[in-house]
Order: sequence, then C-alpha cells, then structure tokens
Amino acid sequence: MRHYLLSLLLLPAAYAGAQSAQPVSPPPATDPRMYDIADAPDPARIEQDITTLVNFGTRHTLSDTTSDTRGIGAARRWIYDEFQRISAACGGCLEVMYQRNLVEGDPDSRIKEDTWVVNVIAVQRGTRDPNRFIMMSGDIDSRVSDPLDGTSDSPGANDNASGMAGALEAARVLTQYEFPGSILYVGLSGEEQGLFGGKGMADWVKEKGWNLMGTLNNDMIGNITGVDGVTDNTSFRIFSEPYYPDDVNDERKNIYRRFFGGEVDGPSRQLARYIDAQTRQYTTNLEPMMVYRLDRFGRGGHHRPFNDAGIPGVRIMETHENYTQQHQDIRTEDGIEYGDKLEHVNFPYAAKLTGVNAISLAGLAAAPPPPPLVMIGGAVEPSTRLRWEKPETNTPIAGYYVHWRLTTSPRWEHKVFVPAGQLRHTLENVVVDNYFFGVSSVGEDGNESVVVFPSTLIPRGTE
Repeated sequence: MRHYLLSLLLLPAAYAGAQSAQPVSPPPATDPRMYDIADAPDPARIEQDITTLVNFGTRHTLSDTTSDTRGIGAARRWIYDEFQRISAACGGCLEVMYQRNLVEGDPDSRIKEDTWVVNVIAVQRGTRDPNRFIMMSGDIDSRVSDPLDGTSDSPGANDNASGMAGALEAARVLTQYEFPGSILYVGLSGEEQGLFGGKGMADWVKEKGWNLMGTLNNDMIGNITGVDGVTDNTSFRIFSEPYYPDDVNDERKNIYRRFFGGEVDGPSRQLARYIDAQTRQYTTNLEPMMVYRLDRFGRGGHHRPFNDAGIPGVRIMETHENYTQQHQDIRTEDGIEYGDKLEHVNFPYAAKLTGVNAISLAGLAAAPPPPPLVMIGGAVEPSTRLRWEKPETNTPIAGYYVHWRLTTSPRWEHKVFVPAGQLRHTLENVVVDNYFFGVSSVGEDGNESVVVFPSTLIPRGTE
C-alpha cells in the first residue's frame, strides 16, 4: 500500500534550489502603509453611500430597471457612476464596466422569466502583474419576505448596502496607492435569487483568462446588535470552506489528505488565515473569528460560485446577526420592528470591516504571487524538508517564508525566512508527524502571499 501511495503522489520532475552560501536578511516585518489604510475608511462616506442605496426603494433583482430613482437599474447605474467619480479623482486609474449574463426563466426557481443579471466592476490595474487579481465584492440586490416580490419597499440597508458601500469606500482608499497586482471592486447582482451574479462573473473571469487569486465577499458588515441580545463592535467572522467541492471526487487528493493532511488547508482556508493575520497585525480592538464552514449553518453567499469554479473565496461579515432585520417585510409585530432599515446599521463598524478588506486587498496586491507548487518530505526522519516552485511574476521576490503550526492550531505559529535564490529548506529537528507546513512568497516591502500547503511529496532521487 505504501508503494502504491508513493507512486500515485510523487511527481517525476526535478527541482532546482541550492542552499544559499551567504545569509540574507529578511524583508521588513510590516508595511507601514497598512496601518494608514486600515484607518482610512470614513464612516460618514459609508453612511452616505448606504443611504443613497436605501433611497432607491428596492433593489430586488426583479425590480424596475428603467427608472432613474427606483429599482435595481437605478442602483447599479449610480454605482457605476460612483466608480467613475472615484476614478476621476485618481486620474482615471479605474476601468469601470458592466458584466451581464442572461438567466433563463424557470418556473421552479426564483427567476420565473428570462432576466439580465448585471454586475458592476471597477478594475485597478497592477503596475507589474496586471493579470493577477484580488477581489472585494458586495451585493447590489435586496429582498423582503417573499423572494419574488420585486415591488415592495426593500431598503436592504445592512443586507447588503453595507457590503456594497464597503467596496466603494475601499476603492476610494486604495486608489491613492499603486500596487504590483490588480484589484477588483465589484457589485454583484442576483444574490438573493440564487447567486447568479457570482456564477456569471466567475465564468466571465475564466473566459478572460484573468488570474483571480481570491475573492472577499462582504455580506452584512454593519450590524452590531444580534438576535442573541449581544452588542459587539469588536469582532467579525470570516467563513471559509476547507477545499474546493470538486476535490472530493479526486482520488489522488483524497489519498493525500488521508495520509499527509490538508483537511483544513485548502486555498480558501489559507485566504481566511491571511485576513486573520492582517487584521491582528494592522488593526486594534478588532478580533477576527475564523469559522470553518462555507457560510452560516445551511446557508450560502456569493463567494460560493467562485469556490465552485476553483477560485479561493471567503465571506466577511458581522459576528452578531439579527434575523428580524433580514429578508423581512417592514412592519411592527408583537412589539418587534422587522425590516432591514438604515437605523440598524452601525457605520463606524462597517468602516472598520472595510479597513480589514482594504489591508487584505492591499497586502495581496503588493505581495508576489504564492509558489505554484509546494512539496514535502521527512517521513521517519528527525527533520522536515520543503521544496517549492518559483512563481512566474514581475513583482520582485525577496524570498519565502516556511511556515509551520501544530495540527490543531487554526493559525500559522512559526516561520523562517529563506532567500529568493533558494527553493528548498530543511527544518532541523522539527518532526513532520507533529505539524502542518506551508510556504509563502514575500516581497521586498515585507508583504506576503497566502501560504501554500504541500500538495505532493518530494520526488525520489532529487534529495
């Protein structure tokens, strides 16, 4: 059995990577710009944007598309124009566009008749790797109790004008900087009808050949008082699934996970850990909660279609939800006010979570891309050996970090710097059985990529 596993998992290629002759100092541990970026989102601007979106009356996917003042058509045109205004303020640094896909009507779905689902996209092109992208999204659409009701007032203040306002504000902040990689700021439609905007955009990104390295889906980032009676503006949640859904049908990957680990180390989970680390490094009085689940119990969000397409994606949102303010007709019943109204949104809190997004987008756009392949060895040995491939990039690479953590730890606990000319490292007296390992790229300014978990063993004969 052991020989079968090795023959299945070992790759035949040889990899370069001589030991460095001279010690090289690691890059800076922090990027000072990130502290400024984290604090830059303005609660007043976010309040103004959420108020504007609420004042469209309803943004339901099936609502009016021709009015200039009401419905999803007016809302998406305003978002498009706002991105254009942001671009004008930075000298035309954004490419603003619509992305459309026709959803065919289905009597058994939430879209009964053929409907155009329209997303709004703003692209901030990178200076060195313009085809490498990281994305932040919010949802344009809103709903009331009946998911097919496209006429009743549906303010959608928190769900999800807050996420959409966050994407606009992140664009205002980050367009004051330049980054090697590109950033996408996106308003997705059709979320409440079946995640149609995300599905269409994920397909569109792949058709264009864009290297989308991750998406940060922001869905409800403005509520601090939950149905559980807790009021808290010092924490938020990051939802991520362990690996891509299609991986369960891949025999090779299943065998690798069973014998070598990786059950909680897929690309989306590494993206969640990255956001967690950025938050802990560059913000104050804000505790990230990584939730090891695709989304809330039995539910889903607009990062799911990207996961389904093999693109890392997470959901960022408030810790304490109030279900009386989600998917509800506006009314008072038994002394409880129902409805997603403006008065329930905490704008400073939404600004804090926008800052989390901004430092995550900035860090990943500034960093080199991660190694495309990481390999591991060290079975029945006193030390652990890692090898990896150099990423193709025009962004300068200062080197790599080899990370490790206890198998029960949610976060990477230790790391050691390896200079750029070296594509291998041995962790002396660190027994492979007791830890999980990974490798990230690091730029000259200290910004790191996400960590890549080993996906195969080091080929025999290349020790």
